[in-house]
Amino acid sequence: MCRWAAWSGAPVFLQDIISEPQNSLMVQSQFASECKTAINGDGFGVAWYAHRDAPGLFRDVNPAWSDSNLPCIAAQIRSPMFLAHVRATTGTAISRNNCHPFVVGNWSFMHNGQVGGFQQFRKAADMSIQDELYSHRKGATDSEVIFLKALEYGLDEDPIGAMTKAVLEMEQLSKRLGTTPHMRFSAAFSDGKRLFAMRYASDAFVPSLYYRWSRERLGYMVVSEPLGQEESGWVQLPAGSICEITDGTLTQHEIVPLMAVA
Repeated sequence: MCRWAAWSGAPVFLQDIISEPQNSLMVQSQFASECKTAINGDGFGVAWYAHRDAPGLFRDVNPAWSDSNLPCIAAQIRSPMFLAHVRATTGTAISRNNCHPFVVGNWSFMHNGQVGGFQQFRKAADMSIQDELYSHRKGATDSEVIFLKALEYGLDEDPIGAMTKAVLEMEQLSKRLGTTPHMRFSAAFSDGKRLFAMRYASDAFVPSLYYRWSRERLGYMVVSEPLGQEESGWVQLPAGSICEITDGTLTQHEIVPLMAVA
């Protein structure tokens, strides 16, 4: 399982989320408390929005705590919207192409969780990707397939419906060809203007996901686990929900059945 954090609000330095808080993402890369393994050392990545529609992207296979470039970049880059991720692989190789976030056009995406038995039906999952999007399939993760399927289903026009359809389709594929747990999914995705976060599982073990309005920084933090227990106001997103943050306003939506978005 992985850990991630996202920001939407007034521009802040990446270090304000990645390295400065008591339980920062850097700390969670070694001492995570709300996932199976405390160590998330199989790579890291950051996607940030600034002066262009498409996000900047920095990923590497080093553990976040040992990469000397990450603190320097985090101290210099300021952004109103960014996604940051530390990885613990669930079976695919430790490579830059498998590190999150994934980026296509102006969309970025990162995920914590797994699709049960993915390696047993990876070929079928890959073959289901639309030809026009398959050139963006750079790695071997289940996460990247979900992202590309969501793009196919219309992230621009209906982000919530498209991501829901992609997740539930992969869950059904796991039920037919894979193993349990069929779907565990905590993810964030953004087009640079809107930030979405989704929390879902096919069983009772739903990956953690919290959000908090920061009065100090004027924006929303959305995280796998709170960045500091001394900070009040952390809200756990209900299982089976998606939150959307646009122009400083957060709204929640329930995940609708697959038949309703087919």
